[in-house]
Amino acid sequence: MKWTSDARGKIGGGVLVALLGVGIPALMGATPHTDVGKPYQETRLYFGTERPDGRGPITKPDFMRFLDREITPSFPEGLTVHDGYGQWRGKDGKAIRETSYEVVLLYPEKEAGERSVRIERIRQAYEKQYQQDSVGRSDDKVNAEF
Repeated sequence: MKWTSDARGKIGGGVLVALLGVGIPALMGATPHTDVGKPYQETRLYFGTERPDGRGPITKPDFMRFLDREITPSFPEGLTVHDGYGQWRGKDGKAIRETSYEVVLLYPEKEAGERSVRIERIRQAYEKQYQQDSVGRSDDKVNAEF
């Protein structure tokens, strides 16, 4: 491999960042905080807004009413909602683009089984109420502190 001055500068800069970020604090006796908080489960739900029957999309006020009626009572301690723009492939192979909402839920890992039941009820309620094919879900283990 032939090294150019540009490549050396990028590699050298990366080493310097690594030393500053990890190496030097460790040499000075500081330990990085990698285990802050307690074990939590993070669930993200992805709600589409297009309706298959040709009616207009689910509006923001519609979604906020659903949030107040279905999600908040199951997660009264709090949650986060992000406005989004989703894309997925329809049965005909064409890309379908739509406004969407992402709801982020954090709850103690020891409650994951019981909370999962609540989450599945929420997904089923949205699918039924708004004739949706599905509500996306992803789960991750995280450490969290409030």
